[in-house]
Amino acid sequence: MKIIEKTTEFELTEDTAVAIGKFDGFHMGHQKLLHMVTEQKANGLAAAVSTFVPSPAAFFSKEAQQELTTIQEKRNIFEEAGVDYLIEYPFYQEIADMEPETYIRKVLVEQLHAKCIVAGEDVSFGKKGMGNYRLLEQKSAEYGYQVIIIDKVQYQGREISSTYVRDAVKQGEMELVTKLLGQPYHVGGTIVHGRHLGTGLGMPTVNILPPPEKLLPPNGVYYSYVMMNGKIYLGITNIGTKPTVSGEAVMGVETFIYDFDQDVYGQDIQVYLLHYKRPEMRFHGIEALKKQMATDIAAGREYHGLSI
Repeated sequence: MKIIEKTTEFELTEDTAVAIGKFDGFHMGHQKLLHMVTEQKANGLAAAVSTFVPSPAAFFSKEAQQELTTIQEKRNIFEEAGVDYLIEYPFYQEIADMEPETYIRKVLVEQLHAKCIVAGEDVSFGKKGMGNYRLLEQKSAEYGYQVIIIDKVQYQGREISSTYVRDAVKQGEMELVTKLLGQPYHVGGTIVHGRHLGTGLGMPTVNILPPPEKLLPPNGVYYSYVMMNGKIYLGITNIGTKPTVSGEAVMGVETFIYDFDQDVYGQDIQVYLLHYKRPEMRFHGIEALKKQMATDIAAGREYHGLSI
């Protein structure tokens, strides 16, 4: 997959099917859209995805926005799906002020060589977001492209959207998040050395530091599994600071992996969150913490169906 980033001066050399959108969360609706784009490869078109960096929401708020799916996570998803070109189009004031038809002509048609444009029915682009799927359809004959509009996917009568997923993550409703995404919500990173307190308590953990732009669910304990080197390992995860033993407000994701004893420092892992068990707590001393950890780990064994 070729990634075009940090420039508006480019032109693809082959005809494409282009998906346009934010793709935050990569929920079931996004998956349907991306599948439609990659299907067009059978018609001789290269599969392309065009998104804005930073997102318009982040640009207009002037503040960093926490995301369901980081830029690197999106790149991984698109590459695995078979996308040929990922355009991370820089978003700044001149782009924000671009007339919707100019965006269609200049960006989609002239730069991306779009012969097929795939978008959700809520797509918006151009100045004040005035461009929509109707304009894409109106201009299709003039500019020589096909339009495929993807209907909203629903879950229990509500449209699946990034906002819906975001709200569920913030509430710790991980089972609902799994339904909306089609897989559990995950946090990725490289295993780093912690303070080895878990090891000292006889309950060693793997620790990662999530990127600051990654939206995390509430601090607390989660039943989970870890994906590492293509293998799945069952675990129980704590998200948050370490209020009992550390005065520092360092956010971390630490996971106890069941029946596991390997040196994996420096490995990249993905931690998938299945169920929110309890909020983060402060304990009066190490012994109280150790007792609660043992209780949590035993409950996790039962949740995962492991032998005690």
